[in-house]
Amino acid sequence: MTRIARPRPGGSGVGRRRRWRWVRRGALGVGLVLVAAAGAGWAVYAKLDSNITADEAAAAELERYEKERPTSLVRGAQNILLIGSDSRAGSGNRRYGRDSGTERSDTTILLHLSAGRRSATAVSIPRDLMVDVPGCRRPDGTRSDPMFAMFNYAFQVGGSACTIRTVERLTDIRIDHHMVVDFHGFKEMIDALQGVEICLTEPINDKAAKLRLPAGKVTLNGEQALGYVRARKSLGDGSDTDRMHRQQRFLAALVNKVQSNDVLLNPVRLYPVLDAATSSLTTDPALANLRGLYELVRGVRDIPTERVQFLTVPRESYIHNANRDQLKEPEAERLFERLRTDTPVVVADSPELHQAPPRVSSHRSSPRDNGKSTAQRPATPAEPTPPPPTFRGNTAAENPCR
Repeated sequence: MTRIARPRPGGSGVGRRRRWRWVRRGALGVGLVLVAAAGAGWAVYAKLDSNITADEAAAAELERYEKERPTSLVRGAQNILLIGSDSRAGSGNRRYGRDSGTERSDTTILLHLSAGRRSATAVSIPRDLMVDVPGCRRPDGTRSDPMFAMFNYAFQVGGSACTIRTVERLTDIRIDHHMVVDFHGFKEMIDALQGVEICLTEPINDKAAKLRLPAGKVTLNGEQALGYVRARKSLGDGSDTDRMHRQQRFLAALVNKVQSNDVLLNPVRLYPVLDAATSSLTTDPALANLRGLYELVRGVRDIPTERVQFLTVPRESYIHNANRDQLKEPEAERLFERLRTDTPVVVADSPELHQAPPRVSSHRSSPRDNGKSTAQRPATPAEPTPPPPTFRGNTAAENPCR
């Protein structure tokens, strides 16, 4: 009797070979996609990483003066000096004036990040503040003499290293990192964010700043934002004080924009922001890579906006020139001490400073006690804890458009 051959499970040998061929091709295709994705990811990382310029010259100069620099008092707290350069060199910067070959610090902010990243405090340092500038290394290799001069002279004569040494002498606060950004980089970053919204109480028509804006809610592009934060004579009362207050309000709006999910969780929008930000940065070597910046940003991204604070160092008119500033004491030293010791800083949008009352000395045994024990003496009322000083400023949570 003839037996009929039954097909084996899985089909014929030819069918099995075809299926395995498709499996292998599919696996190869998936592998190629993964390799391509990994390659693209690495290319993006390498591109952003190479954008950042390391400030090796400043690092060498600061190392030279390491013994005279302050020491950090609180582990985990960090102080970062943010310097806005008014350099006209480079694409798009010459329209803001003639390139004289020297740079000045148009804006300088001392950013204090508390240990545990519970808060961030940004302190503006007026460029017209009269300070002791140490002898510094010039770009041509010569050295300047120590001088009592306006604060922005430090950056002009000796760049970021001289500015850092000047701030450390002024505040006795150790600067852990620094960043320098120029006009063009600032504009590019704002444009990559698709603008930043501010609120104006009255229209602006500033020919010098090339700025014309209506009152109310306005979304500033990069060019407009630069004019807004730099304008001085034609906005407000024309003072540097008003300009710094305007800069702080804008930075608060910028923090809100960057922290929004529309930016942080959107790769299509996040990459241009990162590309623009890193392209404009010159930093100390420790921050001159994506890993260093990521470690820094990771600790601050979750700080509530009500704990991101902006203020200006307490100052008053310079005694010998009303157009210059000097530190206002003891308020300035109170602020510096709180930053040095990582003690919370309280700000309020008010010109008044609420001073802490002096402590009353506690009662101690003396010959006049006639040997009486503490139990025999009347109980001394417990001393109330003095309130912390309040400094004029604002937080990123304060939105004037609401």
